[in-house]
Amino acid sequence: MKAQEQLTAIREYVKKSFSNERTGHDLYHLQRVTRLANKIAKQEGANLFRCETIAWLHDMTDHKLVGDEQEASHTLKNFLISIELSTSEIEEILEAIRTISYSKGETPSSLEGKIVQDADRLDAIGAIGIARAFTYGGARGKFMYHEQLSDNTIQHFYDKLLKLKSTIHTATAKSIAEERHHYMEQFLEQFKSEW
Repeated sequence: MKAQEQLTAIREYVKKSFSNERTGHDLYHLQRVTRLANKIAKQEGANLFRCETIAWLHDMTDHKLVGDEQEASHTLKNFLISIELSTSEIEEILEAIRTISYSKGETPSSLEGKIVQDADRLDAIGAIGIARAFTYGGARGKFMYHEQLSDNTIQHFYDKLLKLKSTIHTATAKSIAEERHHYMEQFLEQFKSEW
């Protein structure tokens, strides 16, 4: 199977899995992360095929979206075998996917994994990141803000989103992160003044 055929199969596989996702980890999120990863990969001289593959598939085993991470990883591996990726490509892709999530506190070992981690984190900040935070919070029944309870969406900015800029690996992504981080700070100032 040729690379373009493999990518087409991957996109179709992802569409089936994420067509009804409503927590901000939807198909549009995957499209944005893939677009950003491709942009960064071109600037950083990375393998475009692997970046695109990892980007499309990076949420397939996410604990926030699947019941059993190991089972999801096994299913994903079988899919990658079915589209004739090599054993070494499969292992690198699965390792990157396993380490991308912020909650894991890990750094992918490959440049391609780092690029997709950057792209994923960029999609969590800025205007889209703000919208996704409230979408996810609403889907999980969280308060927008609460003066006594810390489990609210505004607190999530301080617990995670404002920390993401400092975790970016590539120079290309760092320049994008600066603007998006600043936009979030402005939003929080405006939110406080209106509250």
